[in-house]
Amino acid sequence: MPRSTRGDAGHHDRRGTADDGPGPEELSEAATAFGLLASPMRLQIMWLLIAAESDVGGLAERLDASMPAVSQHLAKLKLAGMVRSRREGRRQVYLVDDPVLVDVVRLVLTRQAASETRTSPARRIIGG
Repeated sequence: MPRSTRGDAGHHDRRGTADDGPGPEELSEAATAFGLLASPMRLQIMWLLIAAESDVGGLAERLDASMPAVSQHLAKLKLAGMVRSRREGRRQVYLVDDPVLVDVVRLVLTRQAASETRTSPARRIIGG
């Protein structure tokens, strides 16, 4: 059943349906998530954590970045629920275990790699 576009007071329903797509709140949350992944460093951290769990020191070494910088990016990703961590002795090990998020990151990066011959970054992203 399609949702009504007008509530009792004439306001639009904030939740989307299959008929009309996501509502403003869902779109805002998705934009925030994609915004976090707009950082090349965070996207590379995600890629590395999809491949294998790691602690901050291991990531910093593989990224040739400082531990404080990597820690700051991990904190943002963890706060957004994109990565999680667990304690292994004295180490904090980070991982990505959301299969949908894994698929999104892989899709974006493999799509981009397949589209390298295009000249515009925007065209690579939208497939144009």
